[in-house]
Amino acid sequence: MESSDDDPAYMVKFKSTFRTDLETRKENASIAYLKIATALDARFKDLKCIPRAERGEGWALVTNLLKEQRFVAEKPVEATTSEPPNKKLALLAASSEADSEQEEDSVENSVRRFRAEPTISTESCLLEWWSKHAGSHSRLASIAQKYLATPATSVPCERLFSLAGHIVQKKRVSLSSENGDHLSQRSLSSVTNTSGPYLAKGQWSLY
Repeated sequence: MESSDDDPAYMVKFKSTFRTDLETRKENASIAYLKIATALDARFKDLKCIPRAERGEGWALVTNLLKEQRFVAEKPVEATTSEPPNKKLALLAASSEADSEQEEDSVENSVRRFRAEPTISTESCLLEWWSKHAGSHSRLASIAQKYLATPATSVPCERLFSLAGHIVQKKRVSLSSENGDHLSQRSLSSVTNTSGPYLAKGQWSLY
């Protein structure tokens, strides 16, 4: 979008305005959120859409999320555990360090196994992929449910409302509510198939 000497005045103005607006949107966007969602998307987990220098950061963010998830899960147990005798503190500290190292290695293995999975076609159903692989990637599945539940764009929703407006109108006053719902569901299916499925938060079931 860089201006060139051959561009007319209106095109130069358009490109300048476009770049300014794009930078403003990038400042307000959660880039880390987008990187995590891209890494967990089996269609784009090779991260070729991200600059090479930033790809490692994306996987580091996913790894940190797994570690935080473990910490939150174990926190209530630690809070209710009674204080051990002083003579056992040294043994517990050594055991805790060993467990921490094993857990960190387990987290790294979880990410490594997911990265080793082959990428799928951009036309494939991401929802079906995670539904089939949630068991083998149980640590990442709950994070994927959270980060892949948000549509990347509102265009499919707006398109659906537009389609519904064409279905329910004055010219179809005799259209029953059942048929209206059926046609709306078919429209929703069409939007989902062309724009990609979205994961319902907390579940893997299809529409």
